Amino acid sequence: MKKISRNNPDSMPKPVGNYSHVTRVPKGAELIVTSGQVGTDMNGEVPRQLNDQVTNTFANMKKVLESEGLSHDSVIKVNIWATEEIDWDYFYMKWDEWFQGEYPSMTIAYISALGLPELKIEIELWCAEI
Repeated sequence: MKKISRNNPDSMPKPVGNYSHVTRVPKGAELIVTSGQVGTDMNGEVPRQLNDQVTNTFANMKKVLESEGLSHDSVIKVNIWATEEIDWDYFYMKWDEWFQGEYPSMTIAYISALGLPELKIEIELWCAEI
């Protein structure tokens, strides 16, 4: 059975966080890309605190994947944009619950603003279905 593989080459420095330098998708897999998920709750409300937005964002990521019959195992690349410094201890607690050591490739950027002024984090998922 073909499988998504994740690798950190010995010839490179270790990742500075919980991600893989290389994620390889087998030939013939279907690519699924999500819009950036944000920290709104089911009522469209946005909490004020970043960690509360992180919690909601992960819940929304799970829902969008499930809507396509996917799970965290399908995620190959994550792009994260935040408007304030991320509490990495809290973020990685959620991240590790999701990926359990099988980390996708990741890019993180701190930016001045997102699409709505109250948003503090947005996470986009690139996925592959085998």
